[in-house]
Amino acid sequence: MIKLLITALLVFLAALAAGAFVPRWLQFMLTMALANGLVSLGIVFLMRGGVVAFGQGLMSAIGGYTAALVFNMLGWQDAILLPLLGGLMACLITAPFAPLLAGYRGIFFSMLTLAMSMVGYGILVKTDSLGGSDGFNMGRVTLFGQTLADQQVSFTVYAVTLFFAVASSLFARIYFSSTRGLITQAIKDNELRVEYMGGSVSRSMAINFWLASFLGGLGGALAVMALGHIEPNFSYWTASGEFVFVAILAGTQSVVAIMLSSVVLEVVRSFSSSYFPNTWQLALGLFLLLVIRFLPQGLGSLRPGKKDAS
Repeated sequence: MIKLLITALLVFLAALAAGAFVPRWLQFMLTMALANGLVSLGIVFLMRGGVVAFGQGLMSAIGGYTAALVFNMLGWQDAILLPLLGGLMACLITAPFAPLLAGYRGIFFSMLTLAMSMVGYGILVKTDSLGGSDGFNMGRVTLFGQTLADQQVSFTVYAVTLFFAVASSLFARIYFSSTRGLITQAIKDNELRVEYMGGSVSRSMAINFWLASFLGGLGGALAVMALGHIEPNFSYWTASGEFVFVAILAGTQSVVAIMLSSVVLEVVRSFSSSYFPNTWQLALGLFLLLVIRFLPQGLGSLRPGKKDAS
């Protein structure tokens, strides 16, 4: 436990120091990659139980809209508070669906979560008070009540996003090794045996869904803070597909691989869309096919040593 905390602290300080010297465009790209990585981390919580969620776009949208609305309507602008509120609201809104979804597996779970995301998209598009299809903007955040200069905003949002990414990854690593996390893995292998041994499959999957919702809202709020704009496309099926792409690319064996895979996606998307604007999706698809063919358990399987979450 102490070793994990020290490692997480060193990673945070190293990445923070590196971020202070990179160009602003790279800071923004890394911020978006880490924010989206948090959303994909939520998918991995569910994948370890044998299901894939195609509705994380909805969680991301709820978190983003919450942060933007709180910023504009209540005047709360703190860069630490807004993401936490976004994650909490995503968890609260989707909590009633957790017991229902916990009883489904395979394609049924995926399609139900996808349907939820598209229903949310439809509601957001038709709600004029939320900006309709165009969405709306949010201003610059503050930090602990202090107004930030123009040149400080980008780095501050990056630092806050990095903090939440490292903290969430550390929590995921501990959770995956806990009794509840091991029960989740057992559910994927044989959920009937878990029930016979006294474990609650539905409770475990519901808890994982709540955690995935919180991480999705957290990541969505951080992404909106970086972009300064929120729109219904956050909940569109293509956005959810990108989060699933990262989760499959990373696999379920390493939380570090999830963040790295999100960075890979953001780098490939940024440069491919610049040089091959009409075919960058093809490049991503081919890359994913190669990973599935030669690394069926994801990039996380390249980690030497134990084959568990790290």
